[in-house]
Amino acid sequence: MSATEPAPLTGVSAPCWVHLVTRELAAAQRFYGAVLGWTFRPGAMGEDFLTARSDGVPVAGIGAIASAYHVAVTWMPYFSVQDADVAADRIRERSGTVAVGPLAIGKGRALFAADRDGASFGVWQWTGRAASLAPSGNRSHAWLRLRTRNAFDAAIFYGEVLGWESGESGTCEVAYVKEEVLVRCGGRPLARISSGAVEAAPDPMVRPHWQVQFPVADVAATVREAERHGGTLLELREVPHGSEATLSDPDGGHFTVTDVRSPAGSDDG
Repeated sequence: MSATEPAPLTGVSAPCWVHLVTRELAAAQRFYGAVLGWTFRPGAMGEDFLTARSDGVPVAGIGAIASAYHVAVTWMPYFSVQDADVAADRIRERSGTVAVGPLAIGKGRALFAADRDGASFGVWQWTGRAASLAPSGNRSHAWLRLRTRNAFDAAIFYGEVLGWESGESGTCEVAYVKEEVLVRCGGRPLARISSGAVEAAPDPMVRPHWQVQFPVADVAATVREAERHGGTLLELREVPHGSEATLSDPDGGHFTVTDVRSPAGSDDG
């Protein structure tokens, strides 16, 4: 459920949008505006939704719906599909959970779900007039990393639900790189899946989850700004080709900032 309809990415099965489920819209607007330099516009779905913009370009949705839908405060990725009902059936058949939806929202249909290891994600079916056209570009301005129990099992789950490696035109492809799974959509690296998460861990950083990563010019400066506005640094780490920091916003939403250029390291796709 985005503040505006998620903009579709090239082909189906790709990550198409990121969305913050939160409790208080004004507080989230103040925090992310200060930390990431975003500006905001009212969303098409009503007063509880905003569209975040960077340099005038829509980059994320924010909705104050955590309490209304009894869901956790979280950053959630959305994946584009041709039919949300089919995706919901596939999720359930593979021991995943559909928490909300599919619901008709604006020019599409959406659902909240969790994979069989408990990582939350969304599905978006575009039903607007441009549904049959070839959409252009990644409008989310973020990339994703799934930290899960077993990367290969998770790749099979999402592959079967979303049609990765189906051979259909425009679907995403996966590659196995150094015990991780790299997801490429339209030839661009957009997500990684890595093993090692623990399902029952008391620390949410250790449990399976989708990590939404926003590129920034200066990780250290962004961390300082986040802490100055009530955020918390959860983890700072050096990674190949740069660094990244996982932060918690004042309402408990976790996100990551990074100076790495893409999920494929220094390769910008």
